[in-house]
Amino acid sequence: MRSHVKVMRMVFCDSEGVVHYGFVPQGRTVNKEYYLEVMQRLREAVKKKRPDAWRENRWMLQHDNTPSHSSYLFRDFLAKHAMTVLPQPPYSPDLAPADFFLFPKLNSTLKGCHLESTEPIKTNSLAHLHRIPKTAFQECFRTLKKCWQRCIQSRGEYFEGDKAE
Repeated sequence: MRSHVKVMRMVFCDSEGVVHYGFVPQGRTVNKEYYLEVMQRLREAVKKKRPDAWRENRWMLQHDNTPSHSSYLFRDFLAKHAMTVLPQPPYSPDLAPADFFLFPKLNSTLKGCHLESTEPIKTNSLAHLHRIPKTAFQECFRTLKKCWQRCIQSRGEYFEGDKAE
């Protein structure tokens, strides 16, 4: 039986681990204004947790092409704060660490659970998030680099599994 309770989480990480996370409030839509608020909190988290990367402006953001990420308001924010964004081709889950690494890891911990409220989901999710070792994040970003290289070699054409040369 599937739970009727849903929780949307946002997690921002790098090769060192989690930099910022949060849960979208129940009933809240992730629109451009909300995502801008999240980005402001992310910037503060990077400044605090990755001070060298912050000072040298070498922390980059990779996200997908949803409307809230590509709005004029958001692009203006990125430009104003000189944030580097790595573009992602549409429909490319193999180039999104959240899709190929993080969320499958976290979702598997809840598989088969029937929960009546959001709090146990959040608690479980955060406990597992904090248990992911730094080495796993490092391997995730090595894998991402290989996927980028394969995407470049294939000139952006679709490839699957190990079939790309």
